[in-house]
Amino acid sequence: MIYDIRLRIAYEYDRPAVSGRHLVCVMPLETGRGQHCLSGTLTIAPEPEERLDRLDFFGNWVTEFCFRAPQDSVTLTLLARVERLERGEWPGGSVALADLPAALAESRDLGPDSPLHFLAPSFRVPRDAAMEAFARAVLEPGMSVAAAVMAVGHALNRHLRYDPQATTVDTPAAEAFARRSGVCQDFSHIMIACLRGIGVPAGYVSGFLSTQPPPGKPRLQGADAMHAWVRAWCGPETGWIEFDPTNDRLAGGDHVVVARGRDYADVAPVKGTLRTSGTQKSRQAVDMVPLG
Repeated sequence: MIYDIRLRIAYEYDRPAVSGRHLVCVMPLETGRGQHCLSGTLTIAPEPEERLDRLDFFGNWVTEFCFRAPQDSVTLTLLARVERLERGEWPGGSVALADLPAALAESRDLGPDSPLHFLAPSFRVPRDAAMEAFARAVLEPGMSVAAAVMAVGHALNRHLRYDPQATTVDTPAAEAFARRSGVCQDFSHIMIACLRGIGVPAGYVSGFLSTQPPPGKPRLQGADAMHAWVRAWCGPETGWIEFDPTNDRLAGGDHVVVARGRDYADVAPVKGTLRTSGTQKSRQAVDMVPLG
């Protein structure tokens, strides 16, 4: 499937903001395995005095920019065309969960895709005894890593309730788990904590998910949203698989990858600093149109 994606993020400040320096991570990846970014542009208005487009450590496209003059608004517009292939058959070769520590001990890779970067607690996913216990409760003797990932994902989907009002972008994973509710970011952070707690390398994936309107209804412009799901390492032969705990299924042809990291802090769409007084307003709209 080929998708045309348009993302617009707008900020308005009560009073002009100065010394704004920002980092944006919204450009879809060229993964080389199931996803091809055919074209992509990121427009910033007003035009910043400095701009640098580069790859970060994990291979994600990021744009750094800054303003010297005061600004009362900033608008980011992404236009991209992406080819996303449907997921094939379930990959074979996943090692047994009991054999995973030995497989990790043999790994000497320290590159961006190394599973060793995704084992330890990270900024937004600290170690949590309750989430580890939850994951261990759904395991069965002799499980493969892939089967364990699926079991944890299915169990969390049953345990958690999707509720956009329950959490904010800053809500800790432990708090969302205790409330048993949240959004895709919370579902993903909780699943990552569960998997790391049982020794499975797990990371965070940000991207876009194509939404389908009810039968007979037109698509709504801007109805799609940025989404998040989980990737887990299942051994040297299988490698990484991606699971969407919010929707209780493997990521497929309607999931477009933007960035991969240890947690949301690595791949936040926009982060940075500025000096201002008063409040600010932000708006985001995503449109993901399938072209066939």
